[in-house]
This record gives sequence, structure tokens and C-alpha cells, in this order.
Amino acid sequence: MASERERIAVIGTGYVGLVTAAGFAELGSEVWCVDIDAEKIERLERGEVPIYEPGLGECMERNRERLHYSTDLGPALERARLLFVAVGTPPTYSGDADLSAVRDVVAAMPASDRHALVMKSTVPVGTGAAIKRTLVAQGKEGFAYVSCPEFLKEGSALNDFLKPDRVVVGDGEDWAGDAVVELYAPLGAPIVRTDVKSAEMIKLAANAFLATKISFINEIANVCEETGADVLEVARGMGLDHRIGEHFLRPGIGYGGSCFPKDVSALKQLAGNSGYHFQLLTAVIEVNELQKRRVIGKLQKHLGSLVGKRIALLGLAFKANTDDMREASSLVLSARLLADGANVTAYDPVAEEEARKLMAGIDYAGTALDALDGVDACIVVTEWPEFGELDWQAAAERMGGELVIDGRNCIDPAAIRAAGLLYEGIGRRG
Repeated sequence: MASERERIAVIGTGYVGLVTAAGFAELGSEVWCVDIDAEKIERLERGEVPIYEPGLGECMERNRERLHYSTDLGPALERARLLFVAVGTPPTYSGDADLSAVRDVVAAMPASDRHALVMKSTVPVGTGAAIKRTLVAQGKEGFAYVSCPEFLKEGSALNDFLKPDRVVVGDGEDWAGDAVVELYAPLGAPIVRTDVKSAEMIKLAANAFLATKISFINEIANVCEETGADVLEVARGMGLDHRIGEHFLRPGIGYGGSCFPKDVSALKQLAGNSGYHFQLLTAVIEVNELQKRRVIGKLQKHLGSLVGKRIALLGLAFKANTDDMREASSLVLSARLLADGANVTAYDPVAEEEARKLMAGIDYAGTALDALDGVDACIVVTEWPEFGELDWQAAAERMGGELVIDGRNCIDPAAIRAAGLLYEGIGRRG
């Protein structure tokens, strides 16, 4: 019953905030969602979900009686003692995290000895200690603090919440940490109970390691292209080693999104601010940036000058099953293509609205086949399942040229070649 579960508040209704709110509501908690964006709150009250995330809308509808929305912090403070903070911490020009939204939340808190801030936002190591100092300076020393980083993957975020690999709880071994542990207990996941600084580092270190795996396999893919090996076979052989594992050994045109680029840069910057030069992460970032540009080289190898050439981008979001355009590879590719004089047409099944806010000077098509009309080449940028199921014979009839660059290695090369088209993957043989 909802009355038997801890009531909570979630401050910030972006990806992390909404998934966290919906997930806890699914577990039976009443949740008060607070955001300064009045328009977003109005949409949520009408039952509209402002982001694309599979299953999220259905979950929120199923638990609509447990979910409450407001721009006013008062009702949340009155009813909930655990205040989950899920505001944005975007990178600044220096590479540091912008903690202005976090500071605004702290400033809005009243003096209290019955409330706790539970940090879901990704923050640099030492943020929790800084917040505690701020609370003391503001006469709010009774406010508790917990670091509880999120490990949600866009496109499968709700499932990740309900079936987590682990739950990390960093605290001072007080009532707040106990309450957060109890809140997550029904999920049956391993609980990593630790200090605040270690919890903050776990989040950054985990994402940096995964980004490193991606850059590593992309480097292997590039060497495979030079030596004639097939990177998919190499990755398969590597992944069967339990010390390595198969996950994140998918070569492509680089990682993007709201987490990996930001967190890798944040950890590198944190190390630098602490007096340590993190050489490995410097290389990881450089490889990721160069990987996107290698696609342009593949185009030029087959087409020569790109001036006046018509290029289609299939997929715009940084990954499938999301409309998130943050740090998407399509942003770099479209900018480079336009700079080289090409004409660009693009298609994405869900991200076009978001893409239009960021990508000017290109044409948008209503279907994948429409995007291919008369193009000299196409690049598969996002691994949407529909591209793997596309009628490539029909595509060949509509294309003006024959080159298909599979930037995610998600299409059967045989289907491309059977249609009379030229297939180029990432690190693929032949």
C-alpha cells in the first residue's frame, strides 16, 4: 500500500527525475515532482510525457494517483522527508560541471532536522562535502545528505530502475542513508553502502570505464580496417573472456548522449584540478572525436569531393529508443558535411523535433526511403531497428548513388550487397 511506503519528492523532471518518480510510484510510494518549468508541470498534469522513453508514459499513467506535480516546493517539504535532487549539471566551457541548479536547490531548502537531500544528479567528487558546508553556513546543519547516483540508460531507463545491477548509497551512516536503503530494498539489488565521496566517484568512474571500452574497440576497428580483420569477430572472441565481457564492445562512430561525454570530461577535469593529469581519458576523448570524422574520410574515399553531393543521415538521436540529441554524432556529421559543401537530408523516427532545434541547413524526410531519394550516399548514424529491416532493394531504386556507410554495424552487409549497393561498415572485412 502507498501508506506503507516512504513518501518522497523528486526535484527536477528531466530523464532521471521522471524515471525515478515513476519507478518509486510503481513500487508504491507517493511522489511529489517539483520543477521550476511551469509549462512542463502543466504538461505533466495533463498526462503528457515531455520526453521519449519506452514504457515511461504507460508507467506514469498506471500510477497517476501517486504522482503529484508542482512548481511549489512547499507541498513536497510538508509531505516527504527524502528529497531526490535530479536537476541538470551540464558541462561549462572549462569542462567543470555547472552546479548552479544544485546550488539553487540547496538555497531553497528551509532549516530542518527531518529532511534529507538525496543527490541523483551527477556531481564532482567533493560536492556533497561542499553542500554540507553550505548548509551549516546557512544555519541548516540539521539537513541530512545522501549521494545516490543513477545508472540509467536512455532507451531502457525504467527497466534499469526496476532491475538495477546495484544501488549505491553514500552517506554518514545516519537515518537518511537507512531510509534510502529501505526505499530500494524491494528491488533486491546489491546495495553498495559507502561514504559520500566514494559514491560520487563510483558514478564518474563507471561511465569513464565504459567510454574507455567504446574508444578501445573503435581503435581496434580502425586497425582491423588496415589489416583485413573483422572487428565483430574480434569483439566476439574478446567478449567471451569473462574478465572483459561482451558489453560495450560495439564499434561505431563514437559515444554521445548526456552522460558519457560529460562524465568523462568531468572526471578528467576533476583529476586536473586535483593536480593529476589523467592521460588515459585524454586519449579516450580524442579517439571519440576522431571516430566521427573517419566517416567523412570514408565518403571522400568513394565520392571524392563532397561539394554538391547529396548525403542522407539515417538516425539523428545519439542512440536508439530516445529522442535525446545531446552530443549526438549526427550533430558533428551534419556540420562537417555542410562545411564540405554537401547537401544533407535526414530522417529519425522520434528525434526530428529535437533535432530541428539544433541542426539548421538540412532537409528532413518523413520516412527512411524518402530520405534516400536521389542521394549519392547514406550513413546509418543511429541503430534504430527499422534500418536493419529496411527494404534495401527499394532503397537502391531510390538512391542516385550506391554507397551505404553503416556507422553502427547494425545492418546485414549481405542485404546491402544483394541490392547492388556498396557496403562500408566500421572495422568490417570486405
